[in-house]
Amino acid sequence: MANPFVHIELNTSDLGKANTFYRELFEWDLKNMDMGPGGTYTTIGVGEGTGGGMMKHPMEGAPSLWIPYILVDDIATSTKKARKLGATIIKENVPVPNMGVFSIITDPTGATFGLWEARK
Repeated sequence: MANPFVHIELNTSDLGKANTFYRELFEWDLKNMDMGPGGTYTTIGVGEGTGGGMMKHPMEGAPSLWIPYILVDDIATSTKKARKLGATIIKENVPVPNMGVFSIITDPTGATFGLWEARK
């Protein structure tokens, strides 16, 4: 399938509470990674299926939300196309060292999702 969902990420107001809740509810394999000044990132291992991560919401006061990421071949082209189709770009072509690049987008109906281009 073209453009599959490849990562699901929780941006939460309370990372500790979210870790406890999801670990106990689903028995997910959660691993905390120190991101230095950026805080802690928790990876989510689910066994089969798409895994993800959790982090403290980077926008103070914003509600907690899950963001699905969709794989694209060219982040710049896909972000530009989304804008042309009426999307609002929240974050554009943000590099993740040694991993890839992402954009966060809100579609014309108000749904938020991420685009992900893996490092080649």
